[in-house]
Amino acid sequence: MHTKAKPGSVLKNLRLANGWTLAEVSRRTGLPVSTLSKVENDKMSLSYDKLARISRGLDIDIGQLFSSEATPSLSLATGRRSITRAGEGRVIETETYVTTYCATDLLNKRFVPLIAEIHARSTAEFSEMVRHPGEEYAFVLEGTVELHTDLYAPVTLETGDSIYFDSGMGHVYINIGPGRCRVMSICSGDESQLIAASGGQDAASATSPTVTPAAAPRPLKAVKRADRRRAGSS
Repeated sequence: MHTKAKPGSVLKNLRLANGWTLAEVSRRTGLPVSTLSKVENDKMSLSYDKLARISRGLDIDIGQLFSSEATPSLSLATGRRSITRAGEGRVIETETYVTTYCATDLLNKRFVPLIAEIHARSTAEFSEMVRHPGEEYAFVLEGTVELHTDLYAPVTLETGDSIYFDSGMGHVYINIGPGRCRVMSICSGDESQLIAASGGQDAASATSPTVTPAAAPRPLKAVKRADRRRAGSS
């Protein structure tokens, strides 16, 4: 059965074990103290991009945020595997998506597999666009989705369609069909091995400025105007 993930408890235990204040975690991750406090007290759920910020900022594997127990790092020996049965996985619910994370028992993965049920019906439901380093592949399992990005006009994807894109672009998925909408996504670039290969937090911040506080995402209203201009000129 699905298990509701509680990354806030993991974050709090990790912070206390390292003697960090909320302000220190905020400095490392770029997330406001108020947001971190709500997360630790189970009053706010985190989207994938914010989980990735915490993973990078604290130099931990994103999989550790789905377990209340300390999990030793696993080697990347050939032959390791993880099976996620139907109805299993770690679930995080937000107002816009219900995201099921798969293979959370494996650390140091080269990519993060997840299945998102899209609840959002308008870009107005997002306070900001989602963005994270790496690339993303999305396959529509069910329904009709509209993908909005800050560099391209919106694109409609039906069941069976897929798209591969630079996830450093601001992006959001919208359900524009009459019923349920589910998307399987594979996101690269946020596991601890990739962090280490890029030189850790400082190097990741230098090469991926879009995830730092200094490079805040553009408002969605401005994005939509830019998209209309591109759509009109094509």
